Formats: sequence, C-alpha cells, structure tokens
Amino acid sequence: MKDLDLWVFISVFQEMLGPFLWLLIGLAVSGLTLFLAIVLRERGLSSRRLVWAELVGIVGGVIALLIMWLVTHSGIGDAGGPIDWVLIAAIWTVGAIGTAILAYVALSLFASGDASARQGGRAST
Repeated sequence: MKDLDLWVFISVFQEMLGPFLWLLIGLAVSGLTLFLAIVLRERGLSSRRLVWAELVGIVGGVIALLIMWLVTHSGIGDAGGPIDWVLIAAIWTVGAIGTAILAYVALSLFASGDASARQGGRAST
C-alpha cells in the first residue's frame, strides 16, 4: 500500500465498527452543524457551558478508548511501539473533542435561564 486512500480507511473502519461507524459519522456531522449554529446564533461561546462541556469531554475521551479496546479486542498492555501511543492519544483526543462539542450543544439546547442572564436579567420581548 504505497498510497493513502480514503476508501481503504472507510473499509477498515466499516469492518471494525459495522453500522456503528455510520451512526458515529452522522452524530459527528449533526453535532458540528448544531454547534456552529449555536455559536453563530449566540455570537460567541458561553464560558460556563464550555467549562462543563470540557469536563464531560474528559469522560468522552476515556469512553472512546474503551470502545477502541472493545472493538479491537486489545488493552492498554498491548501497546508496544511509539505509534501505538500516538494512536491512543489521537483516539482519546478525538473522543474528548467530539464529546465536548456534543455536550456544549446539549447544554445549550436544554439551558433555561442562561439567555436572560446574558441580557442582564431582562426577559426578551
């Protein structure tokens, strides 16, 4: 395999994850779309929601590693070379960022009084 081909990666992930792959891709696309819509609607990020989303993201990174070890039938003790550790770090990072984005979206959609608090306590008309 001299060239990197996107279809090879899709085929490998499809073999490993099955239909769960397409669920994850759909969740990622919809989460990013909603995140961008919320940021544009609110004209910025809410620091309180961002901090909570980052804390949830830490747990999401761990869950991503657990899913990886479950799918590949391996564990932390099976990591041998430096590329294994780079891959573990990349999987944790992608899981943490993805979960943080989804948590920010969820916190934004289910926040009740945050919009009035940003306007100085006034109810919007």
